[in-house]
Amino acid sequence: MIYFNSIPRYSYDIINTYPHDASAFTQGILYESNLLYESTGGFYKSTLRKTNLKTSETLQLYKLEDKYFGEGITLYDNKIFQLTRESNIGFVYDKDSLKIINKFYYNTKGCGITHNHEYLIMSDGTDEIYFLNPINFKKMYSIKVHDGFRSVRRLNELQFIQGEIYANVWKSDKIARICPYSGEVIAWIDFKGLLKSKEYEGTGMLNGIAYDKVNNHIFVTGKLWPKIFEIKLI
Repeated sequence: MIYFNSIPRYSYDIINTYPHDASAFTQGILYESNLLYESTGGFYKSTLRKTNLKTSETLQLYKLEDKYFGEGITLYDNKIFQLTRESNIGFVYDKDSLKIINKFYYNTKGCGITHNHEYLIMSDGTDEIYFLNPINFKKMYSIKVHDGFRSVRRLNELQFIQGEIYANVWKSDKIARICPYSGEVIAWIDFKGLLKSKEYEGTGMLNGIAYDKVNNHIFVTGKLWPKIFEIKLI
């Protein structure tokens, strides 16, 4: 990833470390009231699950049909929205029961999803981010993400935090902080070294961003990671 020296770069302090199911191919996470909701991917094994953050105990689990590859999730209007990778279909769940109550369709690849209280915000693995009507799921508009004059591609998991879009950049240890109006990257967060080198064996890339609005902390993890980290930016 190439970025300009004028763009702020953030590091982090680790506030807490929690156990994470190391068999979970994490595609998206969200946090609410000490509960972690997680979408996992993989054909034949994609799930939506509700877990105890502190113990990683699975409290509820919904397994997707084998033909679907689960992707990002977001919580909007007491419902969980989950994307799938290449099936052009998303699912809407009741937050409490994890039962599917609706479906929606899109004509791109599905990667990450979040919201800004007005629109659902979706990535498809390119440099484009889409803003969708949360009622009928129609595309309202989109932005192209860029760092100066360079496109930032491979956008994955998304989280809307204090007026900015945070995005994992696939195959990197970085999260981009993006202006939702212009698409400009306004800061980078570098998570290199978050997981110790000996813990990386058998794991995948950094992927998963959740936000604790009460404490203004962020949770991050990765695919097949044994830990979830609660961090504060510095």
